[in-house]
Amino acid sequence: MFKIQKYAAIDIGSNAVRLLISNIIEQDDKPVRFKKNALVRVPIRLGSDVFLNGEISEYNQQRMIDTMTAFSLLIKSHGVQRYKACATSAMREAKNSQPLVNAIFKACSINIDIIDGEEEAKIIAETDLNTFIQPNKTYLYVDVGGGSTEFSIIHNGNKINSKSFKIGTVRLLNDIVKNETWLDLEKWIKTNTKDYYKIELIGSGGNINKIFKLSGKRMGKPLTYFYLSNYYKNLQSYSYEERITELNLNQDRADVIIPATRIYLSAMKWSGAKDIYVPKIGLSDGIIKSIYHETVSSVSIK
Repeated sequence: MFKIQKYAAIDIGSNAVRLLISNIIEQDDKPVRFKKNALVRVPIRLGSDVFLNGEISEYNQQRMIDTMTAFSLLIKSHGVQRYKACATSAMREAKNSQPLVNAIFKACSINIDIIDGEEEAKIIAETDLNTFIQPNKTYLYVDVGGGSTEFSIIHNGNKINSKSFKIGTVRLLNDIVKNETWLDLEKWIKTNTKDYYKIELIGSGGNINKIFKLSGKRMGKPLTYFYLSNYYKNLQSYSYEERITELNLNQDRADVIIPATRIYLSAMKWSGAKDIYVPKIGLSDGIIKSIYHETVSSVSIK
């Protein structure tokens, strides 16, 4: 048997909106393969509206409708059979998220599920994260988003504890993360890692993926705390404009990469981790695998 299906995942985050289209390849006597076919990212940055004003602006509502309409056409033209669209922190907190979800469905028939932090972590767990986890080690998994960051303690291959904190790159850029939240995070990390001899970090999110790519490291090799802290200092020595023109970062990456790096470094410092592994996975990867394993609801395209 040889069979190829196409699934799509839409990840509506606080910083950007992504469409991932993947081929699912099934063959007799071989493990199923998930091969990325197309990835589109649009930096709408819903969090800048929601975390400051409590709702999504008319301008960004229209951008969302236009983006979802474009995604629906791409899904159709690629011949996708199933899809799932998930919205996270910004849409969870927006007072006008449900009317926007309704308007998008009316405009292009894309059905959006607004998921909580627990479901988000569960979907990410469906990714290839297990291939990076050695059974005799302890890890602190850190998934940095625009609105929140999810933390999980993984010991001997099992998730021991996890928690979501409202510390994200867009919130930090807008200076709306309270000091008490940082103190709560520090206490949670120290309390949940103190009984383990050695901790290693696993980091996910667009910013750490970018840093890893620029480092030139081979996949599977970690970044050290020393490397990341030096990179952080180097980033801060450049202006926003210089980070775009001289470091060649996209304009929607050039600002959020600094607060993102601060979160990873804080987690490493408080857990005592010397290394951070970067598997380059995210929510959209987890959505694809969750559709295939039927652990989430999805929409069938006829």
